[in-house]
Amino acid sequence: MRVIAGSARGKTLAALPGEDITRPTIDRVKEAMFSSVQFLIPGARVLDLFAGSGQLGIEALSRGAAQCIFVDQSADAVRVVNANCRAAQVQDKARVCCGDAFNYLHTTRGPFDLVLLDPPYGHGTLARVLPVLSRSVAPGGVVLCESELDAELPPRAEDLVLAKQYKYGKILVSRYERGEPT
Repeated sequence: MRVIAGSARGKTLAALPGEDITRPTIDRVKEAMFSSVQFLIPGARVLDLFAGSGQLGIEALSRGAAQCIFVDQSADAVRVVNANCRAAQVQDKARVCCGDAFNYLHTTRGPFDLVLLDPPYGHGTLARVLPVLSRSVAPGGVVLCESELDAELPPRAEDLVLAKQYKYGKILVSRYERGEPT
C-alpha cells in the first residue's frame, strides 16, 4: 500500500496483518475517490473515521488538505496510523484519536470539509453513522463512503444527500454532499 499522489507520493504505508481491523483500499478505488474531490482537498479539514491504517487521510494530506483527524477504536491501528503519518511526513497536520466513532461524533464540533468513511463491511455501520455525522460536515462538504456492493445506504441522512455512487468490482463508493438543513 502506498500514497499515490502529492507530497508523499510513492511512500509505502504499513497495515495491520489480516482484514480483521484494517482493509486497505485498492489503488484504483483510492484514485477514483480522490479524483472526485480533487478541487475540495486543498486547505480542507478532513476526518478519516474508522481510519484503519490511515491511508485515506494521509492521501488527503499529501494532496494538500490543511489537517486531518484520524479516529479508530483499535489501539494497534492507531499505532500504525501514527507510524504512517511519520513515514509520509504529514504528522504536523494530523491528529490521531483512539476511540469509538460514534462517541467521537457526539463530542466533536467539526466542521469537516471532507469525511472519509471505510468501516468494517457487513454491519450496517454506514447507515447508522451518516445521520450522526451530518452535523459535523461543513456546508458544501462531502462524505465519501467505501462499502460492500450490496450495502443498504439511505438516499438522505439528515443534511447529507446521496449524490453519486461508483462501483468497482465488489466495492461501492458513495458520495454524500451536505445539503440544506431539513
